[in-house]
Amino acid sequence: MSDSVPVPSLRVASILLAGGRGTRAGFAHPKQLQPLGGKPLLRWSLDALSAHPRVSGGVLVASDDVMALTPELPEGWIFAAAGAERQQSVENGLLAIADWEDDALVLVHDAARPGIEAAVIDRLLGALETAEAAIPTLPVPDTLVHQAGEEAGDVVDRSALARVQTPQAFRLGTLRRAHAAAAGETATDDAQLVRGLGIPVVAVAGDARLHKLTYGEDQAILEGLLGARAKTRTAVGMGYDVHRLVAGKPLWIGGIEIEYSHGLEGHSDADVALHALTDAILGALGEGDIGTHFPPTDPAWRGAASWRFLDFAARRVEAAGGRIDHADLTIVAEAPKIGPHRGPIRARIAEILAIPPAHISVKATTTERLGFTGRREGIAAQAVVTLQLPET
Repeated sequence: MSDSVPVPSLRVASILLAGGRGTRAGFAHPKQLQPLGGKPLLRWSLDALSAHPRVSGGVLVASDDVMALTPELPEGWIFAAAGAERQQSVENGLLAIADWEDDALVLVHDAARPGIEAAVIDRLLGALETAEAAIPTLPVPDTLVHQAGEEAGDVVDRSALARVQTPQAFRLGTLRRAHAAAAGETATDDAQLVRGLGIPVVAVAGDARLHKLTYGEDQAILEGLLGARAKTRTAVGMGYDVHRLVAGKPLWIGGIEIEYSHGLEGHSDADVALHALTDAILGALGEGDIGTHFPPTDPAWRGAASWRFLDFAARRVEAAGGRIDHADLTIVAEAPKIGPHRGPIRARIAEILAIPPAHISVKATTTERLGFTGRREGIAAQAVVTLQLPET
């Protein structure tokens, strides 16, 4: 790059990596969608990068399920498919901006580090005025030792060590050459590839708020670091559903099959309990009802398992950056007796919603032989759910 080109005039792209599964964190869904301080984890980074005045566009590199639940991207941003490994995901991001000039600058960031501060980006881009690559680092505060199994060995001199964070900043042409030279290799750090070309990498001051969500306990640490920025609101939704009992059909209630002479009639499997819960969640989100998303006129849903509807509603909560606090379900039936099945129903609903069973209540009652339920003509269910959603 010619020194005559003023750095502030160069375009800056971002590659946001959101392809990891997060199995070490123990979540039932991709950790990039884990609610944090009122919005999905990846949204923290997406919002911070797109809001920086120097960043003019970017690529969200993600799996299909994350893409499906991130329907809106900031202006100038596009999707790219995640690779099997981090290095491949970065390469896919680079391919997505293949039309960008080599003189441009690029920030590569892991979505698992939500606490991006504009000052860190400023320091990185400032370093690229004279360097080809820059990374944020922090000192190592703890004593380090060599360890073999359970035995702690000699202390390691930490004075020459540092913790490396993201985003990492590069001249775009430099990063392209580094990845081309490392084709077929496996690297977990882009600066490592640049150093492989013999190009120095400059270190700038990082930020403790760029803590990475790797394990489940990191959630609480990040909530503490970022919670002051987030505002949430409580949303309550109610759902009610009724289905007729008919002879000779399987009976599905609360996601489990119950042995009985009659089953519920409907376009799907007619699980009255899961339908009520689905409507309650969609109502709290302000997103209509089950018929809006799964119309009974659509043959695709004929005979469908109702857990799919409830799973969809739960994922809509994730996409909104919220969480399900509590679900309260009442099943109204003269027969069969629901009481003996409450435990399995509760466990199944907890599994679908990915929340602890303690956050779910399942109750059963009758109408004292009054009305259609009292005459054993049908079964009804009512549900109330409480959500925590980002303040808008």
